[in-house]
Amino acid sequence: MDAILEFLYFIIDFALNFMIWMVIAYAILSWLISFDVVNLRNRFVYRASGLLDSLVRPLLRPFQRILPAPGGLDFSPIIFLVLVGGVDRILLPALFRWLHTLVNPAAATI
Repeated sequence: MDAILEFLYFIIDFALNFMIWMVIAYAILSWLISFDVVNLRNRFVYRASGLLDSLVRPLLRPFQRILPAPGGLDFSPIIFLVLVGGVDRILLPALFRWLHTLVNPAAATI
């Protein structure tokens, strides 16, 4: 049962890290487009931007509804990264330590 929990931890950790890297790539690409370093007329950039937009927008939309955008600056990626990073580094290990104690009560006494 410990192997199943370890695999489940790996999958959830991978998914959270994947979301973090997608938001970082989205933010960097949006800056590059805003400062006209890359152009959306380039087919690869257009497709990459569309893909990242379709993956990241649903993740950021709840934060964008709550937070105002002062001066057109979007702080939702920062809030998302802080929250998901906290879940990944603090809550997820604590949850799986607790699950391990439920599965293997003898390990909790050590």
